[in-house]
Amino acid sequence: MLFFLITVYLIITGFVMWLLLFPSGRMRTSRIIQACLARVSTICRRWKSKREEVVSGTRIGVRSSLNAGINYASRNYKLLSAMVALLTTPAVIAYLLSGNPMLDSFEDSNRTSDSRIAELLKGEQLVPPPPLPPDMFTTAEVVKVRPMLVYASRNWQLLNAEYAQRLLLVFRIMKERHGYEMVLIEGYRSPERQNMLAGFGSSVTNAAAFQSYHQYGLAGDCAFVRNGKLVISEKDPWAMEGYRLYGEVAGSVGLTWGGNWKMMDFGHTEYRMPGVMKR
Repeated sequence: MLFFLITVYLIITGFVMWLLLFPSGRMRTSRIIQACLARVSTICRRWKSKREEVVSGTRIGVRSSLNAGINYASRNYKLLSAMVALLTTPAVIAYLLSGNPMLDSFEDSNRTSDSRIAELLKGEQLVPPPPLPPDMFTTAEVVKVRPMLVYASRNWQLLNAEYAQRLLLVFRIMKERHGYEMVLIEGYRSPERQNMLAGFGSSVTNAAAFQSYHQYGLAGDCAFVRNGKLVISEKDPWAMEGYRLYGEVAGSVGLTWGGNWKMMDFGHTEYRMPGVMKR
């Protein structure tokens, strides 16, 4: 039924676009309509005389309205074409995506290549780890690298559920395969905090409010825990090896790693869901 309705909708919109874009189409349609009206007029003349006046007036009104509509369309065909495009786009997208879940429409670069990872993403719902003690984010080592980190949100519930599951899967793989314990140090970021961080300059971030996936719950900054302490420093060889592995694992589950950017952000990953933010 849905396919039938979409087909009818596309046929009608295609016909309207044909009228708007091709003068010959308008002329041919106009001649057909006028011929039909002439036929109706012949039939109407056979009606009783008391209805002739009404029928004649109706015919003239319809013809006048039709001609006025065609003239208006001829003068404003660009605007009408844009409107038709806006109306037909949802139907076309719905048809193309019919029968496929939204996540399957992502680019191949975002699809998992590891069959075990793919199965985990389809099955078990991973649970976020318990929150870390606040004093872990106020040590001299952490404040030196991320001075405003203590005020960051680490609430997993504010993250997009799909992104959260992929990030938790990355944490599990990093722990089981490589022996690195990872933690989320900042997830959702309010527009106000994003603008504040942007005010510190490009050494912190180039993105203003709503120019970062953090505002959509689709990005997170992560670090490592070693001997009960938070390790963020990129000068630590152990941490840098962890970031390298983190980038590989994140890419395998469809996440974008900040370490591949010109302005490298080793602890950052994001999930670029189509239509969320234009770059």
